[in-house]
Amino acid sequence: MDATLGLLAEPRAGDLTSTGSQVPPAADAELLDAYSRAVINAAEKVGPAVVSVEVRQRVERRGRPAREMPGHGSGFVFTPDGFILTNSHVVHGATRIDAAFASGRRLRAELVGDDPDSDLAVIRVSPVSLTAAEFGDSSTLRVGQLVIAIGNPLGFQSTVTAGVVSALGRSFRSVTGRLIDDVIQTDAALNPGNSGGPLVDSAGRVVGVNTAVILPAQGICFAVGINTAKFVTGQLIRHGKIRRGKIGVAGQNVSLARLVVRAHGLEAKSGVLVTGVDANSPAARAGVRPEDIIVGLDGKPVTGIDDLHRLLASDRIGAASTIVVLRKAEKLDLPITPEETTT
Repeated sequence: MDATLGLLAEPRAGDLTSTGSQVPPAADAELLDAYSRAVINAAEKVGPAVVSVEVRQRVERRGRPAREMPGHGSGFVFTPDGFILTNSHVVHGATRIDAAFASGRRLRAELVGDDPDSDLAVIRVSPVSLTAAEFGDSSTLRVGQLVIAIGNPLGFQSTVTAGVVSALGRSFRSVTGRLIDDVIQTDAALNPGNSGGPLVDSAGRVVGVNTAVILPAQGICFAVGINTAKFVTGQLIRHGKIRRGKIGVAGQNVSLARLVVRAHGLEAKSGVLVTGVDANSPAARAGVRPEDIIVGLDGKPVTGIDDLHRLLASDRIGAASTIVVLRKAEKLDLPITPEETTT
């Protein structure tokens, strides 16, 4: 029976040694060495900045006393003075946070700020001879590019996995329901405990923050782009939170009739149907009414609620803007000034 199995491909001259073992061609060996060197160099450069984020979180139990439960994730130092980037879901609501380094050093950490909407958080430890990871530029990534993930999955500290960028510009929803944009999809293996660890390129620059996996699928993993993280960390360090604008409406996505799109020369085929307007809100003062359909803000099309969230960025808080609504057969440009959300 064994004699009938054969080989899947005919061996070429030079493929086998006299003992029958395979020898890779010289070119393949050089490529393998280059790949290995890239992963090794990146791991050695960033590894000392990676920490295990260990937390205690108070858990309420129905009919029973609350108790503190342990949890853990990953993070990385990004400034020499002790700021560490991690995921919001790792530290949110923690009563105690510790950062354990690969060297064995363990430091108490304090929460600087966290943003569940982007699933990012900043904690800080005492600046004692810390190695800081270098931020890269996630906008320069290309599909197929080598990336390396470093973290502490399932408690196995300083675990390194490698893969490629599978896709760019993905979006997924945070625990708050808000859409996180420009997410990186990779097949570098991630497991529980990798959350908050760095995704780095072959030069050892951090290009993403490992955030989520699709279970039970294999090789479908996601990281928040570092360009998003740059903005969030700056806001968290400065304000302890992310400043976002609001106009005070409740709404739902709706499709627009083709005739309406053509008649008003709209860029989008959908908008936000206003189902409610908060009293004394920017929308109420602007004259927005229930049953209006929002289709634009400051010259940008609004195709749905996610577009509206994106456009209500911190730089629009307190700034005079124009909201475009459809009211029956009319298209109205209404002056509006977004306010800062308090939640």
